[in-house]
Amino acid sequence: MGEEHKLFEGGRKLPLVEEFYTIQGEGFHTGKAAYFIRVGGCDVGCSWCDTKFSWDPSLHPVVPAEQIVEHVLSHPAAAVVVTGGEPLMVNLDYLTTLLKKNGIETFLETSGVYPLSGSWDWICLSPKRNFRPVEEIFDRAHELKVIITSEEDFSWALENGSRVNAGCKLFLQPEWSQRDSILPAIIEFVKTNPRWMISLQAHKYMKIP
Repeated sequence: MGEEHKLFEGGRKLPLVEEFYTIQGEGFHTGKAAYFIRVGGCDVGCSWCDTKFSWDPSLHPVVPAEQIVEHVLSHPAAAVVVTGGEPLMVNLDYLTTLLKKNGIETFLETSGVYPLSGSWDWICLSPKRNFRPVEEIFDRAHELKVIITSEEDFSWALENGSRVNAGCKLFLQPEWSQRDSILPAIIEFVKTNPRWMISLQAHKYMKIP
């Protein structure tokens, strides 16, 4: 991480995969307008990932945080979602400080495998079996979103659900390519375990980014 720290100047610059203003399609904030910042870099390696193009940060331009915030402020966005890749591979303190100074809410989507940086109004933790989250993230998460690819994933959801704080919102989300086959099982699970809710990637149904 040392060379990357120099390249990204401790978070003053970011490997920017893409940025766009759209409607949040997943989890607790579904339906809310938000500006998305996708940060490059991820070594978690989920086989079903729909943003594999973001994994290698060297493939994406290194952009000053000030420039990204300028783009955010050119839209009527009240909230920013920082996602990846795995965004916590880069220090996010500086970016979120700039966003907060401009009155923008900050939302994070993370697998939780790296130490937390940045100042956040909302943290969505989406843990993956092959690279477990660091312990600190469980108490800080506002939302737990577990991707379900098969019935084996329900035990993983329950394990992580038992570790988050009492106020954390719990969501199950069918992996997109398996949604038709796995959704009936998710529905039955939620009916039996009503603290959990269902997230359905509404942006894909709306055919928006």
